[in-house]
Amino acid sequence: MTPFTQLTGVAAPLMRDNIDTDVIIRVERLAGTTRESMGAFAFEAWRIRPDGTEDPAFVLNRPSYRGAPILITGANFGCGSSREGAVWALMGLGVRCVIAESFGEIFAGNCFQNGLLPIVLPGVVVRDLADAGVLTIDLAAQEVIAGTKRIPFAIEPMRRASLLEGLDDIGLTQRHAAAIAAYQAADRVARPWVWLPDRP
Repeated sequence: MTPFTQLTGVAAPLMRDNIDTDVIIRVERLAGTTRESMGAFAFEAWRIRPDGTEDPAFVLNRPSYRGAPILITGANFGCGSSREGAVWALMGLGVRCVIAESFGEIFAGNCFQNGLLPIVLPGVVVRDLADAGVLTIDLAAQEVIAGTKRIPFAIEPMRRASLLEGLDDIGLTQRHAAAIAAYQAADRVARPWVWLPDRP
């Protein structure tokens, strides 16, 4: 996945609590839709009117926020059913970072696996950032920069390292390929009965 180091861009405010994954991407869009095309259906019920045209009142349809790489939102964002497609849909809109008071646990895990940074900050800070306009997210320094303000945020060290290097869990495992191969070779000698015969 694409490494996340520093991001500067417009922060779009979507200040609603409990936005669930079914709102982010409807379940019927998960079948027959490629990962790359899910962005067209992100927030479909809010972005698109019944006649198929965009609703100009929805924040992400406004010219000043279209394609915003940062989303500022309410508490418990990404709650509901576990669907990785919700993260793909957001990234399809251009979002690389979501700042909220809290996240659905599985949704947050899916963010880290796909290179989208979820930042948890106190509610009062999140609400202040909703009017900030342009923000810089410095993952190396673990700071959100809004003008002259530098707001620290917490992140697990392994999650941080994975994003900085652009590695998901598989990528992290592959870094230890030599050690894994050495263990397997030794185990084949010590316990040959647990290994299937090599096939040509």
